[in-house]
Amino acid sequence: MTNKYTRVLPDYLADLQRTVEAAAIEVGLDFFPQIYELLDYKTMSEVAAYGGFPTRYPHWRFGMEYDKLTKSHSYGLSKIYELVINNDPCYAYLLEGNSMLEQKLVMAHVYAHNDFFKNNYYFSKTNRRMMDEMANHSTQVRRLQAKHGQSKVESFIDLCLSIDTLIDPMSMYITRTAAPSNEAPESNLDRAKLRVDASYMENYINPPALFTSPAERSSDSVEKLPQIPERPERDVMKFLINHAPLKDWEREILSIIREEAYYFAPQAMTKIMNEGWASYWHSKLMTEKLLDDSEIIDYASVNAGVMSGGMPFNPYKIGVELYRHIEDRWNKGQHGKEWQNCDDMVEKQRWDTKAGKGREKIFQVRKLYNDVNFIDEFFTEEFCREQLFYTYGWDKKSKDWEVQSRQYDQIKGTLMSMLTNAGNPMVDVIDGNYENRGEVLLRHRHEGQDLRKDWAYEALSSINRIWKRPANLETIIEEKTVILRVDGSSRAERKIEA
Repeated sequence: MTNKYTRVLPDYLADLQRTVEAAAIEVGLDFFPQIYELLDYKTMSEVAAYGGFPTRYPHWRFGMEYDKLTKSHSYGLSKIYELVINNDPCYAYLLEGNSMLEQKLVMAHVYAHNDFFKNNYYFSKTNRRMMDEMANHSTQVRRLQAKHGQSKVESFIDLCLSIDTLIDPMSMYITRTAAPSNEAPESNLDRAKLRVDASYMENYINPPALFTSPAERSSDSVEKLPQIPERPERDVMKFLINHAPLKDWEREILSIIREEAYYFAPQAMTKIMNEGWASYWHSKLMTEKLLDDSEIIDYASVNAGVMSGGMPFNPYKIGVELYRHIEDRWNKGQHGKEWQNCDDMVEKQRWDTKAGKGREKIFQVRKLYNDVNFIDEFFTEEFCREQLFYTYGWDKKSKDWEVQSRQYDQIKGTLMSMLTNAGNPMVDVIDGNYENRGEVLLRHRHEGQDLRKDWAYEALSSINRIWKRPANLETIIEEKTVILRVDGSSRAERKIEA
């Protein structure tokens, strides 16, 4: 019988994979076929710089990331134990030189990631052949660089990457109505209207209805002034693909960056859950099924390094502790109306109905939740106190970082704001013909935290260069509504009177 593991792994690691895989199946994990490759630290750093993929389109930022990772490894500041890719089959990379204990731990961790990729709802809409798709993107970009020049293509990629968070991650899970009649489907663009010169906006800047004499107007003949978009559009990248005066190669590049942004979006939406799930199961598998007596101390040392506290927080730690907390609560029946209505703290501490539903519950949570609703529902006051959470910040008087609060509401609120939209501001396109000048207007959904103006101006500058007309952003700064405007090298701020 052909050994499916010996294609890329030495025999001793192929044997280890068989052992770990059998243990993972035994505890109920369900995963894609798993393929491991063994890499030296330089190759591992190269793959990590590419976001875990062996082939990506050429761009200077990957070189910078590679330089950072190799130096960090050489100076002993960090170590990449593993990389795992959401793909079918699932690919993961093992670091050459790791001890057998470390390889065993990494394999257990990877199988849990694989299970999460396959079963979590927020990964269900992703491209399961992204390994091949990334290689296709690389070929496309290299072809465009050969035709139009490396510098020109790379400069445009810079613009696209500066706005690659301006997408609508939840749109993948929502069935929307058909596109408005004046907005061409993305796959069938009317390229005749998307020329580089300003005439592409002529019908919007000067609608025919404006030049119709009053005598010629009637209730039946008056043309409704077009509004693009018809309703606020959160996917700014899609709006630009559909409506900006881009050349064909520019639209192709922008579409590539957008596609990759959507592929990586679920990973940002489930960082705590995904790492917590992998940490939960590597701990279970190692301590209950895989470790020899002689490995316990070394395992505890390696695992402690992964689970140590971090700034602003360690997703591995908070994730695994929340899964354990949920499992314990549902094993003891500490949920439901009766539990919530109990005001006796002593009784709550002793509460145990022997329900034994903990394992079933965490598998359900793994399937249905993302980080925001995971924290919102299960980050309880009891859990907050047990784990000694606090918020911290810079104190101007002492000129030092200090604990600011240990209040549950403030701690949870801070976590929620950090996780909502992966901590990125939510911005909608409001008008593609702002004040009838062919300018684009965006609006920031202010959630209590002001934008950094320097970052906002940089994003607007990129949109300005893509739109080829001035770009405007409405937001709230210091409790006053303002519009930030970029027109080439000119930047302006205008207050909006109430």
